[in-house]
Amino acid sequence: MSETQVTWLTQDSFDRLKHELDELIASRPVISEKINAAREEGDLKENGGYHAAREEQGQLEARIRQLQELLRVAKVGEAPTESGIAQPGMVLTVRYDGDDETETFLLATREEGFQGDLEVYSPNSPLGEALLDAKEGEDREYELPSGGRMKVTLVKAVPYSA
Repeated sequence: MSETQVTWLTQDSFDRLKHELDELIASRPVISEKINAAREEGDLKENGGYHAAREEQGQLEARIRQLQELLRVAKVGEAPTESGIAQPGMVLTVRYDGDDETETFLLATREEGFQGDLEVYSPNSPLGEALLDAKEGEDREYELPSGGRMKVTLVKAVPYSA
């Protein structure tokens, strides 16, 4: 049994994703019509229009399921306004153990729709989970895909601003 992952979203992002979901659901009959029209053309083995419409339907249904699940587990709230503690919606600067350079990224979901040059790390990723609620200067550890462990220091945490 898997643990449900909560996704933090701003109200604007939640509304935008809900609108996208509603539009996708409304477009289901259009794709069904395309499939039926292509089916009436005859031999389905060599019917490119039919196969393209079925592929489009599969992608549409996958995105609908993805959005439904995302919105079902979404936690809607305001972006953080206070610096110093790693939370979703914060720009984090970290230093990895043994490295003099720092890395800066946004702790958020890609669905949040942030634009710009910042890398986006999910709060549900191993690094994101390790850093959640960390205070500036605090060291945390997380598991690497290889099974090893990596130590990381939170250097700075500031609210994202567009």
